[in-house]
Amino acid sequence: MYRLTIVLITLCAILFTALAAPMQFNGTATLERRTTHTGEGTWFEVGEGACGYTDDDSSPIVAISAEIYGSGGNCNQWIYITNTANGQSAYGQTRDECESCGSGSLDMSPSLFEELSTLDTGEIPISWHFMSKGWSP
Repeated sequence: MYRLTIVLITLCAILFTALAAPMQFNGTATLERRTTHTGEGTWFEVGEGACGYTDDDSSPIVAISAEIYGSGGNCNQWIYITNTANGQSAYGQTRDECESCGSGSLDMSPSLFEELSTLDTGEIPISWHFMSKGWSP
């Protein structure tokens, strides 16, 4: 009887271990967690950025806060930006670090800023989030 009990406990342990094992990912479903940031959007004259690229004012360039930039892991990642005052939205590419920006604020190239407001505005309220790495418009 003792031997039968041990065999049953062992079989149950194997069964429950198999049931608890993670299932293989089939590649058809993706889950992406996005954090929406809010802050102020400003514009700057583009040049050589912290990511190591030289860009110009006509490209949709974004400089992110030093806090989020960290060691540059978001370089070349696209961002979806919305001017919360007028609802205008645009995509920009992370290519620089903004030392003076608050955590949720962005500095943008003139051409990108003009997709959201006029340059004369100078500063706009924004919300934004990173797109998936490797994504581009």
